[in-house]
Amino acid sequence: MSFSEIPVSATLLIAIAGAAALVYFPFLAVAVARVTVGYDMSAPRAMFDKLPPYAQRATWAHQNSFESFALFAAAALVAYVASVTSPLAAQAALAYLAARFFYSVFYILNIPLLRSLMFAVGSGAIVTLFGLALTTSLPH
Repeated sequence: MSFSEIPVSATLLIAIAGAAALVYFPFLAVAVARVTVGYDMSAPRAMFDKLPPYAQRATWAHQNSFESFALFAAAALVAYVASVTSPLAAQAALAYLAARFFYSVFYILNIPLLRSLMFAVGSGAIVTLFGLALTTSLPH
C-alpha cells in the first residue's frame, strides 16, 4: 500500500497519535541534562535553573508542544468528524508533524528564525484543517 492509498481519515488519526508522541520528543534532551546535573527526585522542577541552556530551551519546546497539540488534535478531529477527504488534509496533518519535529530541533539548537518558521507552518496546518472541515460541512 502506498502513502496515497491511505485514507485521509486514517492519516488524520495517525497524525494525532504522532503529534502526541512528538510532545515528548524535546523532553529527551531535558532528561539527558537532568541526569548530567544530578536528578533530584524530591524537587524535579526546582532544578530548571541548574540545567544547561539547551535543556532549558528543550523544556520550553516541550511546554509549547502541549499547547500546540491541543489545537492540532481539535483541528484533526473536527476534519475527521466532518469526513474531510481532500488530500490537502492529509498533507496538512503531515506538514504539522514535520514542522513540530523541526520546531523542537531548532528551539533546542537556538535557531530562532527557523523555529518561528516551523511554528508558522504548524499553525498554518491547523488553520487548513479547520478550514477544510468548515468548507466540507457547509451546504453546497
